[in-house]
Amino acid sequence: MPMKSDIEIAKEAKMQPITAIASQIGIQQDDLKLYGKYIAKLPLSLIDKEKVKKNNLILVSAISPTPAGEGKTTMSIGLAQGLNKIGKKTIVVLREPSLGPVFGIKGGATGGGYSQVLPMEDINLHFTGDFSAIEKAHNLLAALIDNNIQNKNNNIGLDPRTVTWKRVMDMNDRSIRKIIVGLGGKTSGIPRETGFDITAASEVMATLCLANDLKDLKEKLGNIFVGYTFDKKPIFARDLKANGSMAALLKDAILPNLVQTIEGTPAIIHGGPFANIAQGTNSVIATRMGLTHSNYVVTEAGFGFDLGAEKFFDIKCGYSGLSPKAVVLVATVRALKYHGGVNLKELKTPNTEALKKGLANLEKHIENIKQFNVCAVIAINKFATDTDEEINIIRQKCKEMGMHSAVANVWGEGGEGARKLAEIVSAVVESCQFKYKPMYDWEWSVEKKIETIAKKIYGAEAIDYTSKAKADLKRVYSLGLDKLPVCIAKTQKSLSDNPELLGRPKDFVVTVREIEIASGAGFIIPITGEIMRMPGLPETPAAENIDIDENGNISGLF
Repeated sequence: MPMKSDIEIAKEAKMQPITAIASQIGIQQDDLKLYGKYIAKLPLSLIDKEKVKKNNLILVSAISPTPAGEGKTTMSIGLAQGLNKIGKKTIVVLREPSLGPVFGIKGGATGGGYSQVLPMEDINLHFTGDFSAIEKAHNLLAALIDNNIQNKNNNIGLDPRTVTWKRVMDMNDRSIRKIIVGLGGKTSGIPRETGFDITAASEVMATLCLANDLKDLKEKLGNIFVGYTFDKKPIFARDLKANGSMAALLKDAILPNLVQTIEGTPAIIHGGPFANIAQGTNSVIATRMGLTHSNYVVTEAGFGFDLGAEKFFDIKCGYSGLSPKAVVLVATVRALKYHGGVNLKELKTPNTEALKKGLANLEKHIENIKQFNVCAVIAINKFATDTDEEINIIRQKCKEMGMHSAVANVWGEGGEGARKLAEIVSAVVESCQFKYKPMYDWEWSVEKKIETIAKKIYGAEAIDYTSKAKADLKRVYSLGLDKLPVCIAKTQKSLSDNPELLGRPKDFVVTVREIEIASGAGFIIPITGEIMRMPGLPETPAAENIDIDENGNISGLF
């Protein structure tokens, strides 16, 4: 009998009204902003900062991602369900999916099997319109920039050659990465080169996810660096009087969204910044909302520990004061064999030698966890093709490194498949006396901050800067932004900046090509390698398999 698809499993689930889910965590119907029967937004007045401090935050991360998939979101949902099964009041807090991957190559981002958040079709598509609002706020600033350049009587002398602010759209569309605007004569604007990024890569997205409230969001939006005047004066969004109207467009988008898992565990889903050029995790507001209304919150950070989790600790925790009680690092037999050199098509075949070789990647991520001084559990995400021998090899490595580990089958068994993992994680949370320590001090020089991450987290031998990156560094210092944290953009496929170097590469040099400024979000972005901010569709897009019938039933979403 063939396995059911994610969407088939989701459609068979019986959802509870969102008012009942809210009631589980002490939120009354009158406090909800309802979006139909199964989705609601939560007002910020429901956050209690004293409760936030008392409850337990668990961060889910993973080894370096592979095409085989690690199931980090699925594990986060399954763990939250498992914790509820053992009597721990738990909420899972996640990012919102982007339409680009949904219609592109990756598919949806609502978990899988019996560890999904529902209603999966709505969450994977327009949801509550947060991405659209972020897109509109971002593009409003773009329009105001070009309008200011165009007008002779009401401009601030902005030099269009210095403007780097692009437009955004929540779709994979390679043809608009680089465009020329302003063609068509005097009434159509001033011609200049620009382009589009995907909405998840918008600085507005990153900014919203680090804001404390609407007032703070408006101030942060005003801090967005736009460019220079012809006489070299720096211009920010506040100088264009843009931040008030941008924030107005985000008045609902700033409110976190309440939904449920397939087993009725409350789930808060909010924000969706990239994990390479941004912090790669849900909003500070959503995390605080979860910690207000439950004893345990399970959240995740994008890509591997070297990208998402490092940024979680050094940026999100730095701004918010949050401190996870434990890290759950997801690993799979398949992914470790891939890091050991096995071809993607052969990962289902047992191969203990390749697995042992690939363990070097897991080993480095465990070392990185220890550098942050946090307690951890290794979650082995089980697949049907895994052998007991292969699983035991991973568990033995964890034991050698002083790590707790547990095998979990959250796709096939939901919360029950994570029961043992939940018990171990709960025990670690209750007993751990450590408090995370950041990898660097924000007061350090930009160069020292970059070097610390590259050498300690990635394992680099040295750092190199192109001439453009050196010029960008001077700009960062001249603007007085050198005390901001750094958000290094690099490939997620490798610990290095070269996606071809799998496992645990050594003796490599990280090359910083350029350094971008995200002064609204509150960090600077050293860029290594080729980072794609507007992906293209694959040869056979997932969109070709998505359909809807005359009754409104959607099929093909995974």
